[in-house]
Amino acid sequence: MPLSGDLLRLADAVLFPGFTGHTPPDWLRRRLGQGLAGVALFSRNIADPAQVARLTAALRAENPSVLVGTDEESGEVTRLEVATGSSRPGGYALGVVDDVALTEALARDLGGDLAAAGITLDFAPSADVNSNPDNPVIGLRAFGADPVLVSRHTRAFVRGLQSAGVAACAKHFPGHGDTSVDSHHGVPVVADGIEDALLPFREAIKEGVKAVMTGHLLVPSYDAELPATLSPKVLTGLLREELGFEGMIITDGIEMAAVAGAYGIGGASARAIAAGADAICVGGERADEATAAGIRDAIATAVTQGLLPEERLADAARRVRELASWAASSGSQASRDGSVGLAAARRAIRITRRSTAPVLPLTSAASVVELAPAMNLAIDRNTPWGVGQPLARLLPGTVVTRLVVGDSTGSALERLLGEATGRPLVIVVRDVHRHAWQEQALRHLLSARPDAVVVEMGLPERSDLGAVHIATYGSARVCGQAAAEVLTGRL
Repeated sequence: MPLSGDLLRLADAVLFPGFTGHTPPDWLRRRLGQGLAGVALFSRNIADPAQVARLTAALRAENPSVLVGTDEESGEVTRLEVATGSSRPGGYALGVVDDVALTEALARDLGGDLAAAGITLDFAPSADVNSNPDNPVIGLRAFGADPVLVSRHTRAFVRGLQSAGVAACAKHFPGHGDTSVDSHHGVPVVADGIEDALLPFREAIKEGVKAVMTGHLLVPSYDAELPATLSPKVLTGLLREELGFEGMIITDGIEMAAVAGAYGIGGASARAIAAGADAICVGGERADEATAAGIRDAIATAVTQGLLPEERLADAARRVRELASWAASSGSQASRDGSVGLAAARRAIRITRRSTAPVLPLTSAASVVELAPAMNLAIDRNTPWGVGQPLARLLPGTVVTRLVVGDSTGSALERLLGEATGRPLVIVVRDVHRHAWQEQALRHLLSARPDAVVVEMGLPERSDLGAVHIATYGSARVCGQAAAEVLTGRL
């Protein structure tokens, strides 16, 4: 039977699709005029803050109450600053400093930038407790591995962001930290008890967080069959009833294999709303009109077939409207401080000196070798990172070579060692403990140059590498700048 216009509009009222381009396509304008709830911006939609402000103004011209969301966590996961690298370190660096006033100030500063660009919903902070150092998708996005520390910084980030009139969204409920599978590709299983993982979410709810994003995680202690995004036991029983959350629940990207693999994108969307989610986020990988229309139609069809009660869909749309109303009335001119990010990155630096020789400061042009692993899909692969460029600005003549897996052959490393003769050698790694090829290349280089400095821009599982080991706890632009300052004695 044909789907009624009212039912299709109700289905549209819970959708946050992505799109391509720096201006809204015609199909998106049309759907916004018909009541589409919101949109999700990705780095492909962003050139610079002024362009984003024009884009969001165009969206609001079609629907004044539209919610505009994006993944701006600061640090590795940045959208506003994808072209330059973030001017603020990510969560783990903030946890290392462990100054909640700094975290709140940084989040308020970030909120000011988002609000100025017309973004009203930030899919941040990551409230995950990174208890598994081999986690392939969270890592430095978390505030740390201690649930109490993560909780206090989650609250501080929520306070700062929402004081600027931007809704915070704690993710990835009920906690993606103790996993070893990337939910973009498979279904992570959280095998043990999750009380520690839940603590930051409990605290975020106490702080008044406006939204929570689901994780596509299987939590057998609550539901042995359905991942959290599709589980009434997790979303309704745990998040709504046990934790008492009354705000908007939005899914992580619904096209991810962990949920769409079994049910398709439309089927997963309908099941998520039935389970207790209020909004569907899509578009990281599928950003076309057909995908957005297919989800709308699948949700409406699920109502006609009895899979999704219309009352549940209406309740979901109500919660989305309530958040839109808050966003429309909460705008404020947050004071913005362009220096807070670099100050935080400098405070997060940790230095381990293992040589009695005066290795630092470097006073002459260096050779820098950066070992670059493939990153997970949450991190835009084009986001600049590293120490070489900021160091070259401080020490003109510095030579930078970046190697990816497959490039770090013995002959290539020997060539680089030859070129570094008579120069300081700086080796930059990123999560070296998770990548055997990085470990092998690092061993090769250090065996020939034990005087080399190692800069770890990921999670530092070891600090006994190199004559001096520098841990930045992040790869944001400001983390590279802070490391270059340490190398040259300016910090």
